[in-house]
Amino acid sequence: MWFSGLFFIFVPLKRKRMGLQQKVMDQMKIAMKAKDTVALESLRAIKSALLLAQTSGKGELSEEEEVLLVQKLVKQRKDSAAIFQEQGREDLAQPELDQVAVIEKFLPEQLSKEEIEKVVVQTIAALGADGMKDMGKVMGVVSKELAGQADGKAISAIVKAKLSS
Repeated sequence: MWFSGLFFIFVPLKRKRMGLQQKVMDQMKIAMKAKDTVALESLRAIKSALLLAQTSGKGELSEEEEVLLVQKLVKQRKDSAAIFQEQGREDLAQPELDQVAVIEKFLPEQLSKEEIEKVVVQTIAALGADGMKDMGKVMGVVSKELAGQADGKAISAIVKAKLSS
């Protein structure tokens, strides 16, 4: 029997991951409806940084590059808040910290100190590091492994403590 009719070709559809830019746009709509100025300002900062990075010749950013970009924005705001607090300007520090809270939602879940310590200890053992002279090697490996999941300062402090003991 001949089948006369429409032939359907089933092509598996690629599920495209929701990019950071789309997530930011979705959250911007929610923030606009809620009239949340802090969230809106933070989200606009992320969108601006993404657009700047894309138009600087890189084109589409990888997921790792997006995480690094968001980490940079968080670090900038934390540094600014620390400077304002040193100068006794809590009125300026608090908005920066509020923005940090919004921006951090776009980062992968952060590891606990114990989890970072475990990775550092494993890396030190694997590399055979035996002193502060090997800190650069250990930091390089651990930073790559924990990219986006831990703050560089936290990693550095743990590596120093483990290598100096």
